[in-house]
Amino acid sequence: MMTVIEIRDLKAREILDSRGNPTVEVDVRTASGFGRASVPSGASTGSKEAVEKRDGDKKRYNGKGVLKAVEAVNTVIKNALTGENALDQRGIDMLLLELDGTENKAKLGANAIIGTSMAVCKAAADSVQKPLFTYIAEDVAGMHLTHELPVPMMNVINGGQHAGNELSIQEFLILPMGFERFRDSLRAGVETYHALKRVLGERHGKIATNVGDEGGYAPPMRETRQPLDAITDAIAEAGYAEHEIRLGMDAAASSFFDAGTGKYQIDGVLKEGTELLDVYKELVASYPIALLEDPFEEESFALFAKLTAQLPGTIIVGDDLFVTNVKRLAQGVQQHAANAVLLKLNQIGTISETLDTIRLANQNGYKKVVSHRSGETEDSMIADFSVAINAEIIKTGAPARSERTSKYNQLLRIEEAMGEAARSKGPSLRH
Repeated sequence: MMTVIEIRDLKAREILDSRGNPTVEVDVRTASGFGRASVPSGASTGSKEAVEKRDGDKKRYNGKGVLKAVEAVNTVIKNALTGENALDQRGIDMLLLELDGTENKAKLGANAIIGTSMAVCKAAADSVQKPLFTYIAEDVAGMHLTHELPVPMMNVINGGQHAGNELSIQEFLILPMGFERFRDSLRAGVETYHALKRVLGERHGKIATNVGDEGGYAPPMRETRQPLDAITDAIAEAGYAEHEIRLGMDAAASSFFDAGTGKYQIDGVLKEGTELLDVYKELVASYPIALLEDPFEEESFALFAKLTAQLPGTIIVGDDLFVTNVKRLAQGVQQHAANAVLLKLNQIGTISETLDTIRLANQNGYKKVVSHRSGETEDSMIADFSVAINAEIIKTGAPARSERTSKYNQLLRIEEAMGEAARSKGPSLRH
């Protein structure tokens, strides 16, 4: 029989995210534990994502207030969850879905629902006195904890919707993969980030080292090869080899796709999907690129499948394609579209639904990339979550800005807690 630890109290409030926009924070108390969770928000969102609830009152926070979502937690959700078993994560999450009753969580708001789901999970872990990563793995996911930590994937140059430059591609990333320990991966990434600041400053002046929403630099660049050249040079300047630190790109291609013409505007040129596919192949041949995320717009399952087949050694990640949704991933599996799935808790809206997507990914050999959002908070739960579900990669911004480093710092603590058994996923990911 399942142990019962009753939820005694829930309270939500409006706080600020890293962009200065309101977001939801939820506190959950049991007799023996406490959990607090705050909810991130994305700038480039997939159209199939769960819907966050905003107030729409233009006189207050430019319409972005979340008092309605806060009220939903403090009334409807609180009334339903008080007295329920905090240890029954799936039961709690299913109750939240039932209370909302919509396909996309529009009634209560995905921000109210995921905030509650996360806070309950944290309170439960605290109640049974287990580290959060251990509790999620063993008690919630029913998975074996491997003592492996994910590779940190850092956004070091911003373009697209995350920056004020003319780059079409949204994120240029580094993956320090050639290291046995997470702390060494992190250090290599940090040293490269600082070397990149020097490289950009020398080439483009001080203005090039201003940072974007996720801590990456936003230099005045236009063409896709420019950031790749700068990052490659920075890796060398930091004293690392190409096999130790690989590159990645999050195209967020839906943002430069024109539905009217069916073409992509990249580097100032309109291209058909098949032409864009050739561009990616050329880039992978020219640079040490290990990963491409959202290379095509979010309905292009066929092009994703084609690219995955033609670049078998490259990690092809679906974000807007899958939106952490098990039904979308099932469609991808059927069509062999992508070979990795991006996981954002607030994209689907509950921990249990995210775990359903993870199980399908595991069954079909898809790699798992746990991700932050561009509007983040100091909440570090995704660090614990990434370790708990045995994710290959964690994507949580540049090693700058506290809402990003909070996740990296939590991973350092987890590595320390695991002791000598702790290993990085990097070396196994390289092969």
